[in-house]
Amino acid sequence: MSVCRSISSLARRKDSKLANLDEQVLEKQVRICKAFANATRLQLLDLLGEREWPASELQERLSISKPNLSQHLAVLKAGGVVSTRREGKQVYCSLAFPEVKSACRLLRDVLRAQIRQDQRLTV
Repeated sequence: MSVCRSISSLARRKDSKLANLDEQVLEKQVRICKAFANATRLQLLDLLGEREWPASELQERLSISKPNLSQHLAVLKAGGVVSTRREGKQVYCSLAFPEVKSACRLLRDVLRAQIRQDQRLTV
């Protein structure tokens, strides 16, 4: 009988750990979706998908102010999709994971499919 209780207890702990892991994944997904929920940040991700960029060049390329770039980078970093490093006075930005580029591409593919379907429905 005690062996059955031990097995049952282990199974509950395993289920609890899996539930905790699922919860952590969902929380991270919310942060990533928030990071993706802005046109400027999506442009920023596209640029970072090409290569590492100095923050000053990103600012120029996007025609935004330094504080605005800083805010966008903060959201992207909080979402875990962008990382920065300092070299002297210059800050360099890059994708935290190469999979971010694939995720952005996949989302665009889904959106293109939705647009094609909507066009077929309205014609």
